[in-house]
Amino acid sequence: MTQTADTRAKTRIRTRFFRSFVRWFLLGAALLWSLAALMLVAAGWIAPPTTAVHMERRWQAWVHNTPYHERYNFVPLSQISLDLQHAVIAAEDARFYQHHGFDWHAMQIAAEEDMEGGRIRGGSTLTQQLVKNLFFGTGRSILRKGAEFTLVPVAELVLGKRRILELYLNVVEWGPGVYGAEPACRYYYRTSAGNLDREQSARLAAILPLPLKRRPERMNHYSALILERMGQMGW
Repeated sequence: MTQTADTRAKTRIRTRFFRSFVRWFLLGAALLWSLAALMLVAAGWIAPPTTAVHMERRWQAWVHNTPYHERYNFVPLSQISLDLQHAVIAAEDARFYQHHGFDWHAMQIAAEEDMEGGRIRGGSTLTQQLVKNLFFGTGRSILRKGAEFTLVPVAELVLGKRRILELYLNVVEWGPGVYGAEPACRYYYRTSAGNLDREQSARLAAILPLPLKRRPERMNHYSALILERMGQMGW
C-alpha cells in the first residue's frame, strides 16, 4: 500500500514538473517571438547592426581559429543598381511583387526538382530568406521553420515590399565575410552598387544560393538564365 502511494506521489511530481516545463517553454517562446516581431517593426526605420548569419560566421571563425574580416555597409535602395535589384528578384523570387510572403508554386517546383536532383535554387521567397538571415542563421530545423512561418506575414505587413528588398540586399551573405550589395560590389568588381551593369548584376545574383562556394566569373550558364528571365519579366 505504501509503495503504491509513493508511486502515485512520484507520478504527480513528474506530471507537475512536466506541466511547469511546458508552461515556461511556451512563455519563453512567446517572448522571443514578440521580441523578433518588435525587431521587424524597428527594421522599418533602423538598419540592422548585425544578423544571425553574421554572428554565426563570427562564431565559426572563432571556433576554428580562422581569420575573419566582416564587410557590411548598409546603403539605401536608391543607391543600388536597378539591374542588381531586378537580377536578384529574377534569380531568387520571380513572384516577389505578387505573393504575400510565401510562393507556394515555387515551393512545389523546388520540391519536384529536389526529388529529381536538378534543383538550382530553393523555393524560399526573399521575405523568408530575410527573416532567416535576421533571426535564425543558416541552420535547419522544424522549430526554426515554424517560427519563420509565423514571422514572414509580420514582415510583409510591417515592412512592405520596398523595405524588404532594401533590407535583403543589404544583409544577405555574398561571400566570405561579405554582406550586402555595396560590400559585394566593392569586393568583386571594385565599384559601387549603384554602378553595377546588367551582366555583372546577373553574375552577382547567381552566387546567392551558395555564396561561400561560387564566384561571379564562373557563373556563365546560370547568369545567362537570369538575364533571360529578366528579359521575360520586362527588365
